[in-house]
Amino acid sequence: MRFFKFILIVLLFSVVIASCQKDQAVDLTLAKTSLKADTSNNSGNFFAVSGTLNITLGDSTYTFDAAKDSIAFINANIDSNKYFGITAINKAHTMSFGISSPGFASPDLTNAIAGSQLLFSKHGAQFTLAKDAEPNDSNKITLEKYMQDSILTKGTFITVMTSKDGKEVSPASVVTGDFNLRIK
Repeated sequence: MRFFKFILIVLLFSVVIASCQKDQAVDLTLAKTSLKADTSNNSGNFFAVSGTLNITLGDSTYTFDAAKDSIAFINANIDSNKYFGITAINKAHTMSFGISSPGFASPDLTNAIAGSQLLFSKHGAQFTLAKDAEPNDSNKITLEKYMQDSILTKGTFITVMTSKDGKEVSPASVVTGDFNLRIK
């Protein structure tokens, strides 16, 4: 079951990257991607076994807890472009989140955000990276720690997202978050 959730998370992360890239065509057929769900962890993809991911949108904070929800740190290579990020789905499968950044993950890194998505299945709400979002102080992810001792990753992010309610796109909202995830 955990392997199935891992595959689901990897696919969700792929969708986040593809849906949030600006004006860039990405073919996500499984034959052309090198995403791997490797249980030996040679892939660089890891499930967090403890810790939290907090997302604040407006006056609401949403928390994923690795002890009960599925949270993974993903490294992806899509058409020779490298990305890293965090993807999560709650145990009830009613909320999911993904955020990605181009390049390689490392400690003490601040990088631009390539894509972000927050989905709520109960309300059908979907928030995605704003189309006019530029890599600046309003769209960045900071990894304070990465793969150090038992810490998978620790850091913060800030991004600008919009929602689509089926009729029109809402004004942009600043979304902030923090994460402290462990692998042991």
